[in-house]
Amino acid sequence: MTESGSGGRAAPTFAELDALTTEELRERAFALARERRDLGFFWSVFRHLPNADEAAVLDGSPNAAGPTVDEAVALWREFTGHGYEETEPLLRAAFIDYLQSH
Repeated sequence: MTESGSGGRAAPTFAELDALTTEELRERAFALARERRDLGFFWSVFRHLPNADEAAVLDGSPNAAGPTVDEAVALWREFTGHGYEETEPLLRAAFIDYLQSH
């Protein structure tokens, strides 16, 4: 593992992250985004879901009135009840990128 700029925690390598299941990656990325209150991350992920038009209420701007991070997580659960489908490679890449860059 390499050192990250975030409190001296060691950042996982790409190979370590890529070895995880998509669900494990999602859990880790969502936990980090919730900790950081990063609604923009959730919005960037939602744009790649098959039902993304239903998430239009989330604009990702930090000062936007509207949904909270917890509401974004609830929306994710609603949209992904049937698996990742063809979006899985793109979502895996987004989760790995987020975990490595934060």
